[in-house]
Amino acid sequence: MRIDFIEIQNFRKLKSTHIDFDDMRTLFVGPNNSGKTSAMVALRTFLLKPGALTLKDISICNWSKIDAIGKDWEEGVDAQDLGEILPALDIWFDVPLSEIHRVIHVVPTLNWSGGSLGVRFQYAPSDIENLKEEYLTARSEALETESKVSEGEAKPVIKPQCLTEFLEMQNLKSLVLDAYPLDPDNQSPPESNGHANPQSLPSNALKLDKQPFDGLIVIEEIAAQRDLSDANANFQTDNDSKSISQKNSLSDQIRSYYDKHLENSKEISENDLIALAAIQSAETAFDDKLKLGFKDALDELAVLGVPGINNPSIVFNTQLKAAEGLKHSAAIQYRVSKHLPDVNEKHYLPESYAGLGYQNLISMIFRLMRFRQDLIALRDNQDDPRKKPLLHLVLVEEPEAHLHAQVQQVFINKAYDVLRNHEDLEEKTECLTQLIVSTHSSHVAHEVDFKNLRYFRRHLASDPGDAPTTTVANLSNTFGSDVQTYRFVKRYLKATDCDLFFADAAIFVEGQAERILVPHFIRYHHPNLWKRYTSLIDQGGAHAHTFEPLIRDLGLTTLVISDLDAALPTEITDKAGNKKTVSKAAKPQIGGGQISSNNVLKKWHPKLVELDDLLELSAASHSTEVNGNYCLYVAYQKPVSDPSNLEGGEVVPRTFEDALIYENYEELKDVSGSSVTNKIAKIVDGNTSGPALEQELFDLLKTANKASFAIDCLGMFEDDKTLRPPPYIKLGLEWLETQLDETNNQTLV
Repeated sequence: MRIDFIEIQNFRKLKSTHIDFDDMRTLFVGPNNSGKTSAMVALRTFLLKPGALTLKDISICNWSKIDAIGKDWEEGVDAQDLGEILPALDIWFDVPLSEIHRVIHVVPTLNWSGGSLGVRFQYAPSDIENLKEEYLTARSEALETESKVSEGEAKPVIKPQCLTEFLEMQNLKSLVLDAYPLDPDNQSPPESNGHANPQSLPSNALKLDKQPFDGLIVIEEIAAQRDLSDANANFQTDNDSKSISQKNSLSDQIRSYYDKHLENSKEISENDLIALAAIQSAETAFDDKLKLGFKDALDELAVLGVPGINNPSIVFNTQLKAAEGLKHSAAIQYRVSKHLPDVNEKHYLPESYAGLGYQNLISMIFRLMRFRQDLIALRDNQDDPRKKPLLHLVLVEEPEAHLHAQVQQVFINKAYDVLRNHEDLEEKTECLTQLIVSTHSSHVAHEVDFKNLRYFRRHLASDPGDAPTTTVANLSNTFGSDVQTYRFVKRYLKATDCDLFFADAAIFVEGQAERILVPHFIRYHHPNLWKRYTSLIDQGGAHAHTFEPLIRDLGLTTLVISDLDAALPTEITDKAGNKKTVSKAAKPQIGGGQISSNNVLKKWHPKLVELDDLLELSAASHSTEVNGNYCLYVAYQKPVSDPSNLEGGEVVPRTFEDALIYENYEELKDVSGSSVTNKIAKIVDGNTSGPALEQELFDLLKTANKASFAIDCLGMFEDDKTLRPPPYIKLGLEWLETQLDETNNQTLV
C-alpha cells in the first residue's frame, strides 16, 4: 500500500493542487512563497492535527465568499454551501487486492478489484443551522453595542463585522473534518494549466464512521523549526520547566531512543541500587551500558560520515541524582581531545558547544532511527497481522537548516536508507515507507533524480480580486519519451547546480565570457534585477532550446542571451565525391544570403534562419509568451554604430565579444593582460574601421581564449560601471527587470 497522489483544495495558496508521490522519496522544490511549506502544513493538518486549522489556512480568495454567505444569512437569503469553499484533501492510494480486508471500509463499490482507492477529507460545519444562529446572534449584539454611541460621536467597530471574523473569534470550533470514500472510476487528470480536477461528491455521499487510516498508516514528521541547543542562548529555566531549545536537545532525542528501544529494566535495576550507594560507580557502569546499547546506532551514524574528520566524538557521561532514584538521564557530551595513556585529565564539552549543523544532522538521524524502531515495535506488538501498519509516511521540512552543502547531500542520500535499515523492512513490501522532504536547497535537489522532484510553480492572480495560486509539476514527465534530451539536461544540471528550481527567473548564456561578465552587468547596471533570485546557466553553446520542456513545466520567466552566429551556405565535395551543402562561419553581411547556425534562434525563438530576417526583427518580437505558459526573451546581436568611424556607418557583431568591443571601444584601447586582450587593444587602437575592423575581429575571435579576455575586462577598470553591456544584452536585462517587477507587485500568500 502506497500513496499515489494527493489533491489539495482551498488551503492557503493551494487552491486546487495535484501532487504526485514517488514510491520511496519525494522532494518538494520551488522558489520562495511557492507553497512547499503550505503542502507540508496541509498534510500535517489533515492527517495529524485536524484541530490545528486556522482562518489563515483557508485560501484568502475564499474569504469574500465566506463573508458573502454571512451576508446572505443576515438578509434571509439562501446561501451557498459553506463546505464547498473550505479546505479539503483527496488522498489516493495504490492498494493490492490482497489487502482488501484492511480497506474494506473505504471501498466504494463491490466491483473494486485492487489498485486505486481514494478518500476525501473535507472541513465542514458540524451543525450549519447552529453556526448560522450563533453568527446572527453575535452580529445582532455587535450592532446593538455600536448603536449605543450618541449621534455625532465616533462609533467603535465591534466584532464580528463578517462571518470570517466570527469564525476566527471562535477558533473555527464550529468546523469538523469529515471523510468520504471517492470513486476510482471518476478520477480526472489535472487540467492543462496544472490545476487539479477533483471529482464532485454526490449529494447522497456517506461519511465514513471511523478514522479511515487508523492502524493502516504511521505518520511522523521532523518540522523545520528544530530549536537546537546553543551555548550562547540565554535560557530562562527553573526546576519545573525547560526552555524550548532544551526540550529539543540532542540529549532528549537520544534519551527518548534509549527509553523506547534499549532499556532493560532487570539489568538496569541492579545498577540503580548501586547508584544509590555509590553514584560514581553507577555512572561508570551505566556509561558502559550506554556504549554497548548505542553501539549499533553510532555505527549507523558512522556510515553517514559522522563524526567525520575534525568533528568531536560523541561520548556518554551519565548524570544520576540520588533523589531521582531510578530515573536515568544521559548527558551527551563531545570529546574534544585525545587522552594520553598516563594522564587522567579528560576534556569534554556539553552538546550545546558543538556546531548547530553537527547537532542537527545527528538529531535528525536519531529521529529517523527512532521512527523506524517505533514502526518495528508497533508491528511486533500486533499479533493480529490484520492490524499491522501497511505504510510509513515520514515528513521532513528543510533538512538543510544549519548544514553545510556536503552534509545536506549526505543526509538526503542516506535518510531513506536509515528508515528502511532493518531486516523486517529493507526490500520487503509488507510495509512500505514514503519519505516526503521539502527544501530550499539546490544541494539537496542536486542529489535526487528528476523523477523524485515535484516543482511548486507560482501562478499570478488572474483577476484583481483573486490571490496567487500554486500548481505542482511532476518533473518525471517533463521530457516524455525524449530520452536523449532528458539525459543531457539531467546530466548538465548535475554537473553544474540545481538552483534553477528555486529561482524567480532563468538567464541562459552561451559561453564563459558571458558567464563571467553578465553578473557584473546586472550588479552595476541593473541593481533592481540584482536583488532578484535569477539562475544563470552557461550551457556551453547554442543548446538552450533543449531546456525548453523543463522551462515550460517550471513556467519560469526566461532570458536567453544568444549569438547571431552568421554562416554562409557552402557547397563542398566529400571524400566519396558526393556534393553537399554545409554552413561555414562568416563575418555577418546584410544582403549576403547568409543564415544563422544558432539552434536557439532556429528552434526556440524567433524560429528564423535567414540572417536578414533576424536582423530586421522588431524589438517587440524578441519577446513572447509561449502558449500562455511562460515569458521568453531571446537577445542576440543587431547592427550597431561603427565606433571607429566618426562619419557614421554600421557594423554587425557576430558574437558577445565583438559586440562588447564595439560598445566599449574607447575604453578598451588601454586594456592589457592576456595575449588575446593585447591583440584586441592593438586592433581597436589602430586605424581600421568598417568591414576591415569586422574582419580583423572575426579572424581573431574564431580561436581566441575568450574567458581570458573577459577576466581582463573584469579587473581592468577602477569604476565598476565603466564597462557597459552590449545593447542587445542591455535590452534583454531591461525586459527581465520589468517582468520581475510586475510579478513582484502581486502579493504572494
